[in-house]
Amino acid sequence: MQKLGVQLVYNHADFRLMSKRALEELSRYTEINIFLRGIVPLLGFRSTKVFYDRKKRFAGESKYPLKKMLAFAFDDITSFSIVPIRLITFIGFLAFLLSSAAGIYSLAVKLLGHAESGWTSIMISVWLIGGLLLMGMGLIGEYIGKIYQEVKRRPRFTIEKTLHSPSFSPSSKKEKVHH
Repeated sequence: MQKLGVQLVYNHADFRLMSKRALEELSRYTEINIFLRGIVPLLGFRSTKVFYDRKKRFAGESKYPLKKMLAFAFDDITSFSIVPIRLITFIGFLAFLLSSAAGIYSLAVKLLGHAESGWTSIMISVWLIGGLLLMGMGLIGEYIGKIYQEVKRRPRFTIEKTLHSPSFSPSSKKEKVHH
């Protein structure tokens, strides 16, 4: 997850004690698919760890089988990061470069007379179109990723402390005007 840009506390549980101020800040995150393990460190408040000995389950079975955990991880990754979209763009770019090299190779084989009829055109078109399609999908994905980040409407900053009282406003102090 750290390679995807998510700051997580390793091997932690979903239980936490949070201050009122941290909860107020968390309530500003109005997204539907919220990834709490990633959002809470993003808030920027001081935190600490409480270590304990986790005992082995003595009754029943986990309600999270592997299939459910993988689905949960996929939801978390896609709700918090656009790195997978960038990975597709990168793979598309690599495929395009490889297709260019394969095209040059195919043309060289054709010019040397070692290619079967039609092989060169099939090789060039498959590699080139495949690379261009992946690059195009990645580019569209980049735009969708930017839209996705915008519609979440995450707060851009956190105010740690207010230095004046909420009832004070500069307009409440009126100057006396003498006629």
